[in-house]
Amino acid sequence: MISGKSDPEQRIELNSEEAAVDAGPGALRGQVWLTVQTRQAQRLIRGRNGSAEKPAIIGLVGFADRLRVIWQASRNDDPYADWWLIKVHEVLERIRNLVKSEQVALDARLEQLTALEVTVAESMKPYRIALQFANPYAYRGAQMIAEYDKFVRTLLTAHHVGLLSGASMEGLLNTCARRIRGAFAVPQGYQFLGIDRESLKQGTANASRASKIMGEVPEDVLSGAHSAPLTPRKVRFPDEAAKHIHLKPAESVSKADIPESVNDDIGGT
Repeated sequence: MISGKSDPEQRIELNSEEAAVDAGPGALRGQVWLTVQTRQAQRLIRGRNGSAEKPAIIGLVGFADRLRVIWQASRNDDPYADWWLIKVHEVLERIRNLVKSEQVALDARLEQLTALEVTVAESMKPYRIALQFANPYAYRGAQMIAEYDKFVRTLLTAHHVGLLSGASMEGLLNTCARRIRGAFAVPQGYQFLGIDRESLKQGTANASRASKIMGEVPEDVLSGAHSAPLTPRKVRFPDEAAKHIHLKPAESVSKADIPESVNDDIGGT
């Protein structure tokens, strides 16, 4: 005789299957590593702490840290953050194109050497560091360092085989490094003031302050017609959380801003 009651064991089994389907796959995890083979490129990762005699130099670590604030502000519909992402994108593209063009020219000169087959120098012990950034432009900054690292190795090789003089080599090294450091300093001009497009339209006190500090946002940026290729999805911050986010100006960067451990700093950016 068939009973009208359900089988308790069968019910438990179905619930387990349904729960497994509802849970779905777990979170995705991955690793990104930056490998450089020259000290010139390695120095661009850390930058330099400021002192009474020398100003601070922003490296990849500081660049990524300040970009994190800008990225989050852009998510909160801050038009100044959107404007700064455009500036960051443009300067990275400009410097990367410069390094690439110099690399192409140098490669061509090495290939023109007759009867010599030159292999670009490589480090016996490359420097490898894990990266964990909160936005894609920080990774583009890391890629720029990797491209500069290759250029440095090619320059040193060209000098070693007599293709370049010491002065020419140093000039190219310093020019490209200076441009990269300048790119990493671009986010320093942004200051988080907790504004969005609506507060800018309303002409709030913070909006007026932002205009005095950072200038007028271009109309095409304000309207959204012009934006960086890589931008976050717009999500409003809770007001209380937004109050605690700030970005220090360039002149206030101190030793505490760039920890001794590059790995720890990059891992938490």
